[in-house]
Amino acid sequence: MAFWIASSPHNHIQKETSALMRLVIFATIPGILAQWYFFGWGNIIHIGLATATALLCEFFVLSLRKKPIKAELLDGSAILTAILLAICLPAVAPWWISVLGAMFAIAVVKQLYGGLGHNPFNPAMAAYVMLLISFPVEMTTWLPPRELWPVEYTFMDTVWMIFTESTQLGYSAEQLRTHIDGYTMATPLDTLKTGLTTGLSVSEVTTSPVFGDYFASGWEWVNAGFLLGGIILLAKKAIHWAAPVSFLAMLWLCSLIGYMVSPDLNPSTLFYWFSGATMLGAFFILTDPVSGATSFKGRLVFGALAGLLVYLIRNFGGYPDAVAFAVLLCNMAAPLIDVYTRPRTFGHQTHGLGVAGNKQGAKK
Repeated sequence: MAFWIASSPHNHIQKETSALMRLVIFATIPGILAQWYFFGWGNIIHIGLATATALLCEFFVLSLRKKPIKAELLDGSAILTAILLAICLPAVAPWWISVLGAMFAIAVVKQLYGGLGHNPFNPAMAAYVMLLISFPVEMTTWLPPRELWPVEYTFMDTVWMIFTESTQLGYSAEQLRTHIDGYTMATPLDTLKTGLTTGLSVSEVTTSPVFGDYFASGWEWVNAGFLLGGIILLAKKAIHWAAPVSFLAMLWLCSLIGYMVSPDLNPSTLFYWFSGATMLGAFFILTDPVSGATSFKGRLVFGALAGLLVYLIRNFGGYPDAVAFAVLLCNMAAPLIDVYTRPRTFGHQTHGLGVAGNKQGAKK
C-alpha cells in the first residue's frame, strides 16, 4: 500500500492541540509588548475585542453544528486567530474592524470549511485581507512610534479613539498622525513605496523620521520581539524550521540582488527583515500546520515561494506590506506543493533491489 502525505484536513489530538496553541500564544508576548511600548495600548485593546468576538462566534457556530462546544472552544485556536489578527490591525482602528474581522475569520474561514484542521486558508490572514480590501481607510490609519507622537495620549484616550474615533480632548486619528512639520506620517514601508513612486531615491526617502536610527523606528523592535518568540517556538520544537528559514532566506536573497543591481531603488536586506509583518509571518503564520505544506521539501518550497511573493509585491504591487497576500497565495498552492514534494513510497527502493536481485538469480 502507498503511504501518502496529503494536505488538510488532518486529525488532531485535542490535548496536544491546546498545549501547542497556548505555547504559540505565549510566544507572541515579546512582540505584543514591543507594539505596546512603541505604539500605545491600541493593539492590546483590539486583542481583547477580537478574542471575545472569536469565542462568542465559535460558541454560536458550534451550537448550530451540534459539535462538542467545550473541547473545541477551549483548544486555543480561536484565541490564537484573534490575537494574530489584532496584532496586524492599526492601533486606533475603529472597534468594529476587529469585531468584523474576528467574525469573518471564525465563522467563514474556519467553521464554514468544517472547523480546525479543515480550513484551506489561514483565518487571521484571510480576515486581514478582507478588511484591507473592504475598508482601506480604516486599515491604513497607522500611528507613528511613541517618540514621534505630536500629542501625548493615554490609555483612556486610546479607548475613546477606538470607540468614538476621537480622544477625550477631541483629537482625531488624522491629527495624531500629523507631524509637527505638517505632513502625515505613515509606516516605513508605505513611506518608502510612496517616496520611490514620486522619483526619490532610497537614501532621500530614509531621511524621514519614521525610519529612525536603524531600519524602521519602532517596527524593528516589534519584529525583533516576534523573532524572539519564533526562536522560542523552534527551541521547544513547536514549529518546524524549514518554512521560516526558507522564507527569510529567499527574502534576503531577492533583496540582496535588488540592492546590488540598483541601490537607489532598493533598501537594504535587513530593512526587509525588520519592517512590516516579516517576522510575524515567518514564525507565526507560515508555520500554520493546517493551511501550509506538510512534507519537509514542501515546507522549504512553501516558505521560499512566500518570500519571493513578499519581495515582488512589496516592490511592484500596490500594497506596501505583502505578507498576508503572499500567505493566502501559498495556501492555495499548498496542496499542489505537497503532491510534487511528498516522500517516495516506503520500501520503494528496497523493493526495486529485490526485483533486480531476483532477475539476476533467474539468469544464473
